[in-house]
Parts: sequence; C-alpha cells; structure tokens
Amino acid sequence: MNRMMNFLANRPTLRRGASCLALGLLVVGPAALSLCPPVARAAPAEPAADLGHAIAALRGIATLRADFVQRSEAAGQQVTGVLSLKRGGKIRFQYQRGYPVLIVSDGRALTIIDSEVNQIQRWPIGNSPLGALLDPAKDVSRYGTLLPTISPGVVTIRVEDRSHPEYGVMTLTFVRKASAPGGLELEGWQTQDAQNRRTAIRLTNQQYGGALSEDLFRFTDPRARPHK
Repeated sequence: MNRMMNFLANRPTLRRGASCLALGLLVVGPAALSLCPPVARAAPAEPAADLGHAIAALRGIATLRADFVQRSEAAGQQVTGVLSLKRGGKIRFQYQRGYPVLIVSDGRALTIIDSEVNQIQRWPIGNSPLGALLDPAKDVSRYGTLLPTISPGVVTIRVEDRSHPEYGVMTLTFVRKASAPGGLELEGWQTQDAQNRRTAIRLTNQQYGGALSEDLFRFTDPRARPHK
C-alpha cells in the first residue's frame, strides 16, 4: 500500500506545464470539498441507525455515474472527470483531457495507469482506502464510525481498519435524498494514507441505475505480449 501511495503522490510534473495533482487515494469529504474533518456540533439522535442506513445506501448502489472534482492537499490543485461505479467492486475514474492517469477496478484489483511515464500498477481492492467503497466483502459496520456533523441532513462515516493502518482511512459523506438508494446520496469522500496525505473527491450530477458496459472496468496492458 505504501508503494501505491508513493507512486501516486510523487508523479512527475506534466510536460504541458500543468502541475500534476497527487492522488494520495480517495476519501470522502464534505460538500465544500474541505480536506478537514467534519465540524463536531451535535451528534445524531440514533447514530447506530444512521450508520446502518449509510452502509445500506452504499451497498444499494447497483450503478452510479457522476462528475467529480478531485483535490489533493499536497498539490493544492484539482482535476475533474467522470466516475463510473458498478456493484461488485468495479470503478473507473476517467480524468479530464490532458491528465495522463486512469484508475480502473475490475472487482478484483485496482489498476492505476500513468501513460505519461508508461507505468502500470495493481493492488487488491481490499488493500486500499477505496476498499470501503469497492470491496463487497468489506464489513463496513465493523470498521465504520459515525461522525457528528453540523447538519442533520448530512451523514458522515469514517472507515478504518486499525489492524492494518497501511490501508489508510476513508471518510464517506452522504446527504439525505429520497430518490437516492437507501434515501442517502453519496456526495464524496476523503482518503488519508499512512503518511497523512489527504485527497478529497466531490461528486455531482449523480445518476443511478443506468446501464454501464463491463468494458469500462477492464484494462488490457498493452505491454503484455503473448508467449510464442
């Protein structure tokens, strides 16, 4: 996991002169894309119920397509793109034109492709901060903690496996919305790695239940050559 974080955080500057945004890897943050923890004011009346609702809402997403903005605390910059998510641990981060990174999960491994330096790395989905979002076998209730928030319309959970600090921490933020799965809409997340580097993702224009091709979540390494 530390190798993955270092790879993402230490990408070279883009040749086009735009400063590269360090990924860090992803944790959900508040709507304002703050990289700080939610402000503690008043705890919900039924924290156990809200934690259960948030987990049910997350598991209730069959497919999700959304625009995203990603901000890195280390780089102090942001990039945009389109997120595609499908039940079974499948995800794709398609970044804006000119940003040479693609992130894809096929449900088994998370693949990070950097076309600028011709580098491809893969990790099991359960071994990353994104495991809370991707890994169907992840018992989020076991590792999740409900965080107090300013607004009763916001539910924020922190997911951390204390026995594996190298996996990092993921903080997911939901807003109450009747039309979203489970009545809670995933609004974003923030991740923090073992070196305390934080990255925030904010989602907008969420669309649920649409058809997403399996091809979106496959990646064939062009460097691979069949054995003769």
